[in-house]
Amino acid sequence: MLTKLKRKIQTMFTAEAKIAHKIGLTPNKTSAIGIALAFLSAIAYTAWQTHILYLLLATVLLLLSGFCDALDGILARLYHETTAFGGFLDSLLDRYADAAVYAGIIISGLCDALWGLTALIGSLLVSYTRAKAEAAGIKMESIGLAERAERIIILAIASITAMFWLPSLNIGIILLAILSNLTVLQRGLHVYNKLKKREA
Repeated sequence: MLTKLKRKIQTMFTAEAKIAHKIGLTPNKTSAIGIALAFLSAIAYTAWQTHILYLLLATVLLLLSGFCDALDGILARLYHETTAFGGFLDSLLDRYADAAVYAGIIISGLCDALWGLTALIGSLLVSYTRAKAEAAGIKMESIGLAERAERIIILAIASITAMFWLPSLNIGIILLAILSNLTVLQRGLHVYNKLKKREA
């Protein structure tokens, strides 16, 4: 849903991309920083019982990881460093990042484990359905309610709110579980309709 807005944001971050390029960051290095930040976010979630401010740290790290995910694409396009392997690596690291963050939240006890696992599975399948559809020549960008940008925003809002009312993060995870799996269904139906038209 936020894909069009994401493009506008990417245009706004051109100056940041130029600074990143000057200090020697490449798209792949930026992707690597993004996955590292996601793992640190997961660790911060598991430490929330030590101090509630770890939830704030986890959220900041999560958003910075998302920023890196946007920045690596800008760098690749701006400096003509787009490669097939780069796209593959970016997608792979995004899945590891998602899995790490959800795992951190589940381990921390901030959400019901069953809902957490359902949200994690839905998150991974949203990406899987896109990959399989695009392999079949069907564009999937912007199809569905909960693409990665939406999921990060929902999780960030729920995490900040949890600093004041702890159950809100569990509610956010339940919402993500529903929306991500609904997105999988939406994409499945989209692929079915496209293939049916193609066969006709």
